[in-house]
Amino acid sequence: MKNLKRLFTNLTFWVLTAIAAGILLGTVAPDIAVKMQPLGKYFIEVVKLFIYPIIFLTITLGISGMSSLKKVGKVGGKAIIYFEIVTTLALIIGIIVVNIIKPGNGVALAPSTADISQYTTQSQSFGWWQFLKDNITIQVLIFAILFGIFLSKYKGRQKVIHPLSIISKYVFKGLHLVMFLAPIGAFGGMAYTIGKYGLHTLLPLGKLMLTVYITMAVFIFVVLRFILQYYKISLWKFLKYIKAELLIVLGTSSSEAALPSLMEKLEGMGCSKPVVGLVVPAGYSFNLDGTTIYLSMATIFLAQVYNVQLSFAQEMTIIGILMITSKGAAGVTGSGFVVLASTLTAIKVIPVEGLALLLGVDRFMSEARAITNFIGNGVATIFLANNEKEFDRKKMIAAFNEEKNLKLHSLKK
Repeated sequence: MKNLKRLFTNLTFWVLTAIAAGILLGTVAPDIAVKMQPLGKYFIEVVKLFIYPIIFLTITLGISGMSSLKKVGKVGGKAIIYFEIVTTLALIIGIIVVNIIKPGNGVALAPSTADISQYTTQSQSFGWWQFLKDNITIQVLIFAILFGIFLSKYKGRQKVIHPLSIISKYVFKGLHLVMFLAPIGAFGGMAYTIGKYGLHTLLPLGKLMLTVYITMAVFIFVVLRFILQYYKISLWKFLKYIKAELLIVLGTSSSEAALPSLMEKLEGMGCSKPVVGLVVPAGYSFNLDGTTIYLSMATIFLAQVYNVQLSFAQEMTIIGILMITSKGAAGVTGSGFVVLASTLTAIKVIPVEGLALLLGVDRFMSEARAITNFIGNGVATIFLANNEKEFDRKKMIAAFNEEKNLKLHSLKK
């Protein structure tokens, strides 16, 4: 009876149930399911209200409490190097796999009425200044770093730090309350996706979808597993630890929906506040492993569809361009299309019109992108925290064993 009670009070259980209900409604009654979109949309909007305060408070309090400002620069520098190495590796893996499987070969080109103008128009104005101007996460990150540095030098900093600490405590309490609505958001997001696009839309491009999903699974369970293994940390235990957040990302197709919760979970498992505050928000814009895999595979896929024979030099050029343009894709649905359009425009070899082929299945692949991005940023934070000796293994063991201890406790009773 007690185990049943625990099940019904478990957030993971309700999110998983909501996703299943959304798929069922989308299949049985698509017209009604499409009307569920506001549930997913507004849940994400409410969570986004917490993202910027949490980033600001976490970074400001973390840096102001650091013994040395040199360490802040050191962590930031290492994070940038890590992001570039891992995302470049993701790009290369994507291109190798898509060249081996060739999912674009044999795909029939049919006249499409899909409107891609919104993506091509946005891609024409793509640039670093525009990216920095539109990316509020980066702006908040920079401001918080500067304010944290100021506080660390300010003699009366305790007068500021104390109220900020109290505010931080209540912001996280508010977030916990909002997360009780996660099953509703997951239900709305999944019902809308299935209802609008339908499972039948997957069949024509099923090979591409399968290739993308397999590649991202390989990246997670080989590359990211190896990175964590360097510090003798189990990827499986980490994934189990953040399973509720992963299901929320799956249901809403957005890593934003669980970003604040991830930051709290990473602190809870032993990563220091400054490292979490610096790496997670920066990684949200610069460490998009899933997005870079998808972009590289989608680009080569369209070349295969249009029978464009790319030379080795051209593929290296694509990697070079994507290394830059992929950094402009904030992990939300739709942004990948803008970046892909800008990439196709830059290389001037593959028709931009090919984007219309991907519109139908993009939403189904956005879940894989978001989950891979989400896990990738968690792994990056853990790796860098260990590398900087800002990681408490005792807290990690306690966090990983918490669910196991609860089960043993309930059995003893």
